[in-house]
Amino acid sequence: RARERRARFVGKNGACNVAHKNIREQGRFLQDVFTTLVDLKWPHTLLIFTMSFLCSWLLFGMVWWLIAFAHGDLDRRDPGEGGFVPCVTSIRSFTSAFLFSIEVQVTIGFGGRMVTEECAAAILVLIVQNIVGLVINAIMLGCIFMKTSQAHRRAETLIFSKHAVIALREGKLCFMLRVGDLRKSMIISATIRMQVVKKTASLEGEVVPLNQIDIQMENPVGGNSIFLVSPLIIYHVIDKNSPLYDISPVNLHHHEDLEIIVILEGVVETTGITTQARTSYLADEILWGQRFVPIVAEEDGRYSVDYSKFGNTVKVPTPSCTARQLEEDRSIM
Repeated sequence: RARERRARFVGKNGACNVAHKNIREQGRFLQDVFTTLVDLKWPHTLLIFTMSFLCSWLLFGMVWWLIAFAHGDLDRRDPGEGGFVPCVTSIRSFTSAFLFSIEVQVTIGFGGRMVTEECAAAILVLIVQNIVGLVINAIMLGCIFMKTSQAHRRAETLIFSKHAVIALREGKLCFMLRVGDLRKSMIISATIRMQVVKKTASLEGEVVPLNQIDIQMENPVGGNSIFLVSPLIIYHVIDKNSPLYDISPVNLHHHEDLEIIVILEGVVETTGITTQARTSYLADEILWGQRFVPIVAEEDGRYSVDYSKFGNTVKVPTPSCTARQLEEDRSIM
C-alpha cells in the first residue's frame, strides 16, 4: 500500500503551501492598499475596478442633483424663463444628474448638459470630480497593469526536471537536476540556490518543524550564477558539509520529512523585472543511480535543444552506499 505523502512546503509549480491563520492585525494590509489590490484574485480586482467607478459616479451624481435642487434648477422647466440661469443646464432629475456625472468624469462630452458661470459651487465640484476621476484611473489602471505583468508570469516558462537524480560525477556522489528556459529572451544575472527543508530537533529539545538549511550548488560556469541560454544540469556535491551525507538508496525513501527546494532568480531581459521560479523534490522524487540524457546537439551550424527528452534519465553504475561510506572506503568504487 502506498505510503501517505507528507505535505509539501513548496509545490512542483513553485507555489508555497503555507496557510496564514489567526492574523489579528488585518489593518496592516490596508496600509499598503496598492499591493493588496495587486495580490487579489482577478474576480475581486474586477469587482473593485467596477465598483470604484460606479460609486464615484453615483456619489457625484447625488452632489450635482443637490446643487440643482438647492439652486432651484429642478423647478424651472424653461431655463430662459425670466432670465433664470441654472447651475447646470438640462438637469431635470437624478437620472440626468447621474448622466452628467459620468460625462464629467470620463470626458465623453457634455452635449446638452453643461456647467454655467452661475454657481461657484458647481465649478468647484467639477474640478474635484475631475481630480478624483484621474486618481481612480491611475490607481486602477496601474493595478491592472501590474497584475498582467507580474514577474511570476515569466517564471511559467522556466522549467525544472520532474525528478532529481543522485549519481557519480568526478568520482563523487552528486545530487543533480536540470533547469531550462523555454523563451528566447534571456534571464539576466540568473542565480540558483538550494535548501533542504526538514524537521529537526535541537540539543535542548526544541523542535523546528521546517528547518531551512542552505546547501552549496555547483554548476558548469561556477558559483551560483548561471548563463541560462540552454538547459543546464545543476548539481550539488554530497560531501561532509551536505545534509545528504548519510543518505543511501536503502534509507532514502524512509526520509519522509526530507524536501529539497530549488530557487532560480533573475532579471527579465525585456521588462527589467526580477522574477523567481521555484520547485521542490521529495524523497520519492529523487532517483538513485540515474543520469540525465543529453538533449543539446549541433545541427546545421547551430545548437538545437530537444525538450522532449528534458526529464529523461538513464541508469548508470552507482555505489549503493552513503557519501560518508564512499569517502571512507574508496574501494567501493
